[in-house]
Amino acid sequence: MSVKLAETAGFCMGVRRAMDKVLDIAQHPGKGPIYTYGALIHNPQTVELLKKRGIFPLDRLEDLDRCGADAALVIRAHGITPEERRKIKEKRIRIVDATCPKVAHVQAIIKKHAARGYTTLIIGDKGHPEVNGLMGYTCSRGIVISTPEEVDSLPDLDKVCVVAQTTQNTELFNDTVKKIRTKFPHAVVFYTICDSTEKRQTEIKDLASHMDAVVIVGGKNSANTRRLASLAESRGIPAFHIETAEELNQLPLEGFEKIGVSAGASTPNWIIDRVVDSITSYQAGGGNNTRRFFKAWLFTVRTDIYSALGAGGLALACILLQDLEVHILNILIASLYVYAMHIINRLLNRKASIIGSFREESYRKHERLYGGAAALSLALALVFSFAAGAAPFILLSLISLLGVLYNAKILPKSWRFGSLIDLPASKNISVALAWAAVTALLPRMEIALSMPPATVVAFLFTFAVVFIRSSLSDILDIQNDRLIGRETIPVLFGKERTLRLLKVLWILVFILLVASFSAGWTSSLSLALAISLFYVLICFKLCDRRAGFSGIELEGLVETTYIVAGLSALLWWFFVGGPVFMQQ
Repeated sequence: MSVKLAETAGFCMGVRRAMDKVLDIAQHPGKGPIYTYGALIHNPQTVELLKKRGIFPLDRLEDLDRCGADAALVIRAHGITPEERRKIKEKRIRIVDATCPKVAHVQAIIKKHAARGYTTLIIGDKGHPEVNGLMGYTCSRGIVISTPEEVDSLPDLDKVCVVAQTTQNTELFNDTVKKIRTKFPHAVVFYTICDSTEKRQTEIKDLASHMDAVVIVGGKNSANTRRLASLAESRGIPAFHIETAEELNQLPLEGFEKIGVSAGASTPNWIIDRVVDSITSYQAGGGNNTRRFFKAWLFTVRTDIYSALGAGGLALACILLQDLEVHILNILIASLYVYAMHIINRLLNRKASIIGSFREESYRKHERLYGGAAALSLALALVFSFAAGAAPFILLSLISLLGVLYNAKILPKSWRFGSLIDLPASKNISVALAWAAVTALLPRMEIALSMPPATVVAFLFTFAVVFIRSSLSDILDIQNDRLIGRETIPVLFGKERTLRLLKVLWILVFILLVASFSAGWTSSLSLALAISLFYVLICFKLCDRRAGFSGIELEGLVETTYIVAGLSALLWWFFVGGPVFMQQ
């Protein structure tokens, strides 16, 4: 079974713009509450998450009376009528206009022609919020047409203006316009279907022609999502419209070899990812050795074992880079600590860490097992560090305590941030510092408390690699992080600026490794690790959900950065020679 994700799947420009406006307000709230006039988007799961951020939908104008003068009311991407806008202003409530520019353009066309005496024919879905808003600009001379057949029943009209709901079916629009032109030859027609909608519909037609089945993800109340499912079905293949990944369990997917996935304009990435990852799990099943290996790899990524192996690889690289004896306990300490901290923080901050992710189902089913494994791993890491010496034990105890307290409300209540995790960019920085400490500093502290240049190089190398990997992962999760209120580097700076920052950091660490060898601070291993950095360049190309991989595959590929660094060190050690392996 193979899975292909449509490039256009997910938020359109208008929905993304509306979400960004609302989340910007939630991030820096004013004195009053935040409301949206109607559900911000046609996706029940996202609306529930917005409620947890203090953003509540209002379905009627009468409900404005309980909002209060300090409230902010967001006009969603569908837009509203002029009369509704007037009533809202009378309440003296702060308006945040998130009307999609494409919808606003249609409103302007209707308003202009209505003032000239035109009757506006709106080709769209009766009762749809966007259509209701457009009707408000027609000066009571608007008619909604949902099918070409309805044109026959139209009365004689003198001046006719034709527009489309921005998410309308292009084929239906064209067929309807043909009949309108026949009946009203002088009609003025404006093609107002959003280009994003057109691309989405064109792609689903092409996808359906090459797939055995198509899964459409999005709210059951979303007209554009239902339209995608209808278009796929019209191509003669099974099309399944679902809202969440859990609904996949009821579908006969095993019988299809090639499955296409698309999503409506109101479907967030985290829901799409869950669906693609769930279908990928079917793909991972099967009989041949390649599929078994692939399934085992996905298992290690999902359960954080792959991260632990990567930490062990970085620890080996740092030990060899400092010309220290390789003690197996130091590698185990790094692996066990990273494994424990990953799971502990996911369990303590479960909503932000795993909601919508490929790990969610596994954590829900095996919460106690994960908790027990984390506790045992941390206990073993502390025991091994104690065996290594007092200084390593104190260091590991300190960073473990900070790791456990990372999600706790330990900061003063008067502060905007209640815990360390709430501090902007704290996740990316703290994770990189913790990994650098346990892989580079701890093995050195077993020997002495000094910080020679090789130790500094090892520390900075690990910090940079982990920081880059963490930030790339957060670029993939930027939409979800904004939704739950986590201020990661990509959320603060945006995707493009974050990528520029990471590339500058990559150049600096590359120069550091080459310069450290030239200065005699480190061995030729620096050059081997510099070569491994080129894998990071591949990861830069992967930080796009349209790269053709599922969320779990992207996570695993980015995480492989650590494995490549460890393998580079191991191969250098094997071919060049180094310290003697010690079983402490």
